Amino acid sequence: MKKVMILAGAGLLLFSAGCQQREHMNEQEVFPAEKHAVMDVTVPLINSEGKEAGKAVLSETFKGVNVHLTAKGLAPGAKAIHFHETGSCKTPDFMSAGGHFNPEGKMHGLKNPKGPHAGDMLNIIIPESGTADVNVTAPFVTLEEGKPNSLLDENGSALVIHEKADDYVTDPAGNAGKRILCGVVKKQ
Repeated sequence: MKKVMILAGAGLLLFSAGCQQREHMNEQEVFPAEKHAVMDVTVPLINSEGKEAGKAVLSETFKGVNVHLTAKGLAPGAKAIHFHETGSCKTPDFMSAGGHFNPEGKMHGLKNPKGPHAGDMLNIIIPESGTADVNVTAPFVTLEEGKPNSLLDENGSALVIHEKADDYVTDPAGNAGKRILCGVVKKQ
């Protein structure tokens, strides 16, 4: 009888120690990630007439800010997409968004040896349907507030889609043409 009680007591002790270890492991894994988490930012997009034309969901990743863009009513083909320096999208030309987001004062272009702007990204491709559902990463920006390359500075920023492809070289905007969609990036 003594052997059974000792074994049962030892088993209970091991079970209790295992539970405490698991609780401790979960605490280490979960709390630091939640403490420093950066929330996604949803950016409604408007066209030059001020009508809703889609949205972009911005997510912080280890490669930069992922942009999941859904939009409609666009001409098919390659289009430039950039983050601009000011959180303003006044129609019809969206010039209120200012130039490309460029906190380091570099020249435009992913292929420019003196670039790129922090807001420069790869072109997106719009299919024949004119409806986009694409992902593109902006590797030089962050959604973390207080950093010099944060899209969420005091005046915000804007996400702009241009009518043509970016040539990745020509300063200041890659010969991308008119601004056709715009959305204000701000804290939510």
